[in-house]
Amino acid sequence: MDIFINYPLIAALTSILLAQFIKVPLHFVKNRSWNFGLAFSTGGMPSSHSAAVTSLSTAVGIYSGISSVPFAIAVLFSAIIMFDAAGVRRYAGEHAVILNRFIEEFQHLFQEQPGNQKIKVLKELLGHRPIEVIVGGILGIGISLVLYAIYYR
Repeated sequence: MDIFINYPLIAALTSILLAQFIKVPLHFVKNRSWNFGLAFSTGGMPSSHSAAVTSLSTAVGIYSGISSVPFAIAVLFSAIIMFDAAGVRRYAGEHAVILNRFIEEFQHLFQEQPGNQKIKVLKELLGHRPIEVIVGGILGIGISLVLYAIYYR
């Protein structure tokens, strides 16, 4: 059962869970309404992807050393994930917003189709703004450092 004492894995999973949990109260503070679904969705503040990969990289760096091959792999993996979260996935979400507006505007055309099937709207909250990626990254580093100080030192 060594998996339960795998510091990099525990740090990354803890970061994902905490980042997802934090989205709910942050949404409440901003909008004065609860949205518990945010704990299970993509996008939003903070980026759980960024938290996970920076936490993993930090833990690997502490465990294996910053001059190690595993640390180099983890850092490059983190950079790709964070770039994707703030780039490709964000633009896909912005495209979904535009496509959903088209669907809404032309819904009358879709209603005339046989079977009157309503067209599904696309998920719009896919990626992250750069600040959400940065905050997620800082959160992930912090979680790895705290976990190391408490449990693994």
